[in-house]
Amino acid sequence: MATAIVRSALSRAAIRVTPKTTVAPKRSFSSSAGHDDAYEAAKWEKITYLGIASCTALAAYVLSQGHHHGEDPPAYPYMHIRNKEFPWGPDGLFEVKHNDGH
Repeated sequence: MATAIVRSALSRAAIRVTPKTTVAPKRSFSSSAGHDDAYEAAKWEKITYLGIASCTALAAYVLSQGHHHGEDPPAYPYMHIRNKEFPWGPDGLFEVKHNDGH
């Protein structure tokens, strides 16, 4: 531990004695490798607005087209047999009312 304290003290003393003749190089990040940030921001803003407009137009076109719902299943008489009434009445809650008496 004593050697670590001595090394630390010597390195601090060397820093105080040595004049700063070299300038540390400026850090350059990969995202700013020669690109103009304002230009890039404006470019991506335009791309975003173009994407929003094109997706909206495509959705409006697709949703305005008619589509096939499929055939209705055949009305077999055995499909709506009720052996016991439901607590809320003779027909189901979300069914078309088949009982003409109500």
